Amino acid sequence: MVAVRRKPDPRPEMPIAPMIDVVFLMLIYFMVSATLQRQEADIAFQLPGVAEQDEPLEMPDEQIIEISEAGQVIVNEFAYDSPAAPRFSELTAMLTRFRQASDANRVEAIVTVAPSDDSLHHAIVKVMDACSRAGIDHVNFAIGGDDGF
Repeated sequence: MVAVRRKPDPRPEMPIAPMIDVVFLMLIYFMVSATLQRQEADIAFQLPGVAEQDEPLEMPDEQIIEISEAGQVIVNEFAYDSPAAPRFSELTAMLTRFRQASDANRVEAIVTVAPSDDSLHHAIVKVMDACSRAGIDHVNFAIGGDDGF
């Protein structure tokens, strides 16, 4: 018997040049067909802030803080914080906004503390501390009368 020798099959080759051409054509197609992002337009608007006044604006230049005998702090018929609060943070925040508004309007911020006759001293001290933390220097006291005035 004669041994039959087979010729090895030629290895399949894939031409790479046409594939590169196709990839570049696809790249060009997608670059041309893609929509470009539009640049953001400049929108003119004003952010809220503090407006400086040339002349003083007529506004209430005094806040009256009433202190009940239970230690509740009341400003303009609105109760702030609880009497057991270690610091009057809500009252301090309101007084800070009041001082900032007074400074912007070039008016002196004045606070009058009107404790009831039976109010506790530590409540009065906490109100004075809140005024100090808010940066209010002018604190007056009202005494006498039924409502503290």
